[in-house]
Amino acid sequence: MRTVLFGSPPFATPVLERLLASRHPVLALVTRPDKPKGRGREVALSPLAALAAARGVLVLQPPNPHEPEFLARLRALEPSVLLVASYGVILKRELLELAPQGALNVHASLLPRHRGASPVQAAILAGDRESGVSIQRMALALDEGDVLLAKPIALDGDETAGELLERLARLGGEAAVEALARLEGGTATFTPQDPRLASYARKLEKRAGHVDWTQPAEEIERLVRAMRPWPGARFLDPKGREVEVLRARTDRGPARELEPGTIVEADARFVVATGRGALELLELRAAGRNPLAAAEFLRGARLERGAVLGSLRTEA
Repeated sequence: MRTVLFGSPPFATPVLERLLASRHPVLALVTRPDKPKGRGREVALSPLAALAAARGVLVLQPPNPHEPEFLARLRALEPSVLLVASYGVILKRELLELAPQGALNVHASLLPRHRGASPVQAAILAGDRESGVSIQRMALALDEGDVLLAKPIALDGDETAGELLERLARLGGEAAVEALARLEGGTATFTPQDPRLASYARKLEKRAGHVDWTQPAEEIERLVRAMRPWPGARFLDPKGREVEVLRARTDRGPARELEPGTIVEADARFVVATGRGALELLELRAAGRNPLAAAEFLRGARLERGAVLGSLRTEA
C-alpha cells in the first residue's frame, strides 16, 4: 500500500519506524513546520522528520495542508492511503478523500473511549485498567469514524503518561501495518462506534497539572503520573514557591483528619493530607532545580510538619 504518513513526534516516530520496516512504501511524511528552539532560536528537524530524511522519505511541512498547491503535490504522489498519527490538524473532506482507500487514524485509546487530543492522560486519570490503540477510518467528526481494528494492553497502574505513550506508539505501528495488510488483501471490515460508550479527552493545558489537595489521594497520585512529562503536577509550598511532584504514592498509614495540604510527615518521608487519605511524595523538583528524593528535598526546602501546602488552582 502506497502510504503517506501525517504525524508529529513523539507518537508518530515509532509508527514511522514500523512502516519503514514493512513492505508498504512510505511516499512522504507530512509533519508540522519545525519551530525555533534554544537561545539561538535555531530551527532543527524533529526526530521524526530527521528519521524520515535519513531513510530517504520525502518530508513535507506545509503551514496549511489544505492549500491547493500542497494538495496537488500530494495527489501527484498517487498514495493508496493516508495514515495519520497525532498530526495535530483537523483534516477536511478534500484531504480525507484524496487517496482511494481514504485516511486512517492511529488513535491511542480503545475507541469510543477517550476520543480527543489527550487519550493517554485521560486513561491514567480515570484509573483505567486497560488501554490500547484503535485504527479508525477518519470522518469529519472528531474520532467518530468506523474502527478497522483495536489492540488492547493491560495497564500496571504505575505508568506515567510518557511511558504509556511510548508503549502505545509502538503498538500503533504494529496495528497500522496490520491495517494496511487487511486493506491490501481485501479483508478489512469497519465497525461503527457505539456513541453511548463515548468519552472525550480535551486538549491538555498547563493548568491541568495544578494539584488540588482537596481531591482524594489516589486521584492526585494518578494526576502525578498523567501529567508527566508535561505539564507536570505542581503545587505551592508554604512560602509560595512552585514545586513539581515527579513521583508519589498513596499512604497506607492511619486515617488523619487534617486540613487538605497539611504536611503530616517531613523527615524521612514527605506525607501530605488530602481530601481523602494521605499522599506520600517520593520525588520532587523545585522550579529551575534538579529532581530530588523526598528526604533530600525536605532538607533543602526546610518544610515542617503542620505547614500547609498551596494549590496553583487558586492562583490561576
